[in-house]
Amino acid sequence: MEIPVFLVDAFTNLPFKGNVAAICLLMHELSDELYQKIAAEMNQTETAFLTRLNPSDNFTTGSRFRLRWFTPIVEVNLCGHATLATAAVLFQHQNNVNSKLVFESRSGDLCVIRKGDGYVMDFPLNPPTEQVQCMKTKLDNAVVGNLPVQEVYLSSETKKLLVRLADSCDRSELSNLTVDPAVLKSCEKTGRIRGVIVTVKGSPDSQPGYDFYSRYFAPWAGIPEDPVTGSAHTVSGSYWSKKLGKTRMLAYQCSSRGGEMELEVRDDGRINIAGQTVTMMQGTLII
Repeated sequence: MEIPVFLVDAFTNLPFKGNVAAICLLMHELSDELYQKIAAEMNQTETAFLTRLNPSDNFTTGSRFRLRWFTPIVEVNLCGHATLATAAVLFQHQNNVNSKLVFESRSGDLCVIRKGDGYVMDFPLNPPTEQVQCMKTKLDNAVVGNLPVQEVYLSSETKKLLVRLADSCDRSELSNLTVDPAVLKSCEKTGRIRGVIVTVKGSPDSQPGYDFYSRYFAPWAGIPEDPVTGSAHTVSGSYWSKKLGKTRMLAYQCSSRGGEMELEVRDDGRINIAGQTVTMMQGTLII
């Protein structure tokens, strides 16, 4: 069996930046065991598997597909950068003729359209709730150390914990955080939390005017740190929209690779996440 595969840097317009996704185009579904083995072989934060829903379609004519995402150790319910990368592969490399693509996923239908040099994804919004009793727990201390924490929120739907640093902190302090993934896992074994967002207020008055910064850690899913995370912004986008009183925001995830996304929180309980991509490699996986 030969499977077309692409490596795409997402949420960036520069090579070797953003977040890398492996995209596999499949003529038919494979077993879950084989999906996981391929994802482990690819060894990226996520490997996306795209299959046709209508046997008469191909990757050029089809507008609806099934999309699944796997880390090297587990399947996940939602992945932004691999969805963005999948749409880019279809539009750029398969010359898909449709103006909108729809991906059926564990998180429902996800739509992607072209916009300028990038793409806009229609994703669910996941508003978090405040966790007063979580302030400066062992888990928080393992993530931020002695840095002051202003608020802690939790999205029970995504199991992502949001830790907001005090406004006295800036981007450099967030960027310089050193987090031990083994310590994080040892602090949280209940399954209630599967990822931690650390975020700080941005500087929208300075160029390029980021409204907020973040980093994301998910060792429970086999990802010590995710470079740029669309799914985390369904939580942080909701949080900062309320705190800043804005529906349109520019966000930057300041991992070592770094990446940015444009966000628009909608009245219908969803969020638009826009970004660009760079294709780094294409080839054939032979099994």
